[in-house]
Amino acid sequence: MRGEFEDGEAVALRIAEGAAPCDVIEGSDPGGWLALDAGARSWPLRDALPSRAEFDGEHRNALTESRAALALCHRDGRIREAALETAVRFPSLLPLVVIRCADWVAPVRERARHLLRETLEVDAAVSLTPLILLVGRRGRGAFGVEVLGDVLRGASHEQLGRLRADGDRIVRRFAHRLAVAEGKLSAAELARAAARDSDPAVQTLCAEAAVALVPEGTAADDVLGPLLAARGPRVRAIGVTALRRAGRPERAADFLADRSGVVRACARYVLRRYGTDPLPWYRHRVAGTVDPALPPGAVMGLAECGERADAGLLARLLAHPSPGVRAGAVAGLRTFDVTDVPRFRELLDDPAPSVVREATVNLLPSAGSLDAGWLMDRLGPGRARHARVAAFRLLDARGGLVRLRAAVALLDDPDVKLRGWAERSVRQWHPTPDVPLGSEEAAALLDRGRHLLPEWVLARHQREAGVPG
Repeated sequence: MRGEFEDGEAVALRIAEGAAPCDVIEGSDPGGWLALDAGARSWPLRDALPSRAEFDGEHRNALTESRAALALCHRDGRIREAALETAVRFPSLLPLVVIRCADWVAPVRERARHLLRETLEVDAAVSLTPLILLVGRRGRGAFGVEVLGDVLRGASHEQLGRLRADGDRIVRRFAHRLAVAEGKLSAAELARAAARDSDPAVQTLCAEAAVALVPEGTAADDVLGPLLAARGPRVRAIGVTALRRAGRPERAADFLADRSGVVRACARYVLRRYGTDPLPWYRHRVAGTVDPALPPGAVMGLAECGERADAGLLARLLAHPSPGVRAGAVAGLRTFDVTDVPRFRELLDDPAPSVVREATVNLLPSAGSLDAGWLMDRLGPGRARHARVAAFRLLDARGGLVRLRAAVALLDDPDVKLRGWAERSVRQWHPTPDVPLGSEEAAALLDRGRHLLPEWVLARHQREAGVPG
């Protein structure tokens, strides 16, 4: 909050010196106008703000744009209200009128709202949308958003397109919701918007709206094409599900090995609705000679809908040349509740971090059966980072002194994240039945991490262990 005041003080000071607000604040930058509103009321600027006398009689007509801007941000609600009468002479001050629509003083708020409804037209609304939506998240800010929606219903396709392409995802969401509600976009335009936008909320909104506009039984390649080719998995999933409505369920088979689990699930749903069991497809794709082009999604798909007897097919893939396939096979074996500790332990030396991560997850329930010394050796700085992370996770899962030794060994590690995990482990360590309070080794190890612990915790361990404080 202090930073906002400091920025606002600098802006307000320049305006108090006579600079026009539009020369100090870039366009309709919401952050700049809100900073001015906060900073102008700060104590250092109290003598630079307009007085009530400047709004009496003829003085009111002589008020400059700069003085009116400062008056609209004044601490005194009566001065803010009087300044609103003058603000109509300066269209560039409309952003401050927007802010006053959420004012904490009712007369100021009501007058500002009346002015906004009277003066806001489409071009200004497009420019002020980011500010109005930002103010709308405040208490009493909903009015501006309501007016904005009313005005933008008359926006042209090009004007609304500017908002739909805005860098602020909140603005894009608002513009797309309005476009969908008002029917301003065709099904093809909505499909392209869903495929293009990076925001999941916009993707889902547009994809579902596009599908809803396509009559049942219609192929609509201009709609399904962008949806099925989209990068966003939620968009592809909606497109795959729509294949059933379009009467083209056979195309769902192309997505059985999709990289996204939700897309694979939708593809299986569509095929099953038309009497096709996807399990034989997965078995055929995974079985036989190791295919270097096997997609990892096919491996995961088999794990998602297969049976425990299919675990043998996945086990053969642990030596596959593709890291994605190996990682999928390890994760798939976990789905089938297969515990092969020796084989998973070998995979801790896999060169692919994704494979090591999955193997580590599989080994965590069996961490107590692994050789602690072997794991401690793998914490050394000469090891690959993913191997060190795996070793620490497994040592940490063992608890007791093993966990504390591993954590203390990494307290001076140059890897920031590993060091942070180790510090957290030391802070959270506590005695266990096999390592009761009073263990001399535990007290010595905790002493090495004393900068992380309250003094009373450390003193208690040392006292119980008979170690001098």
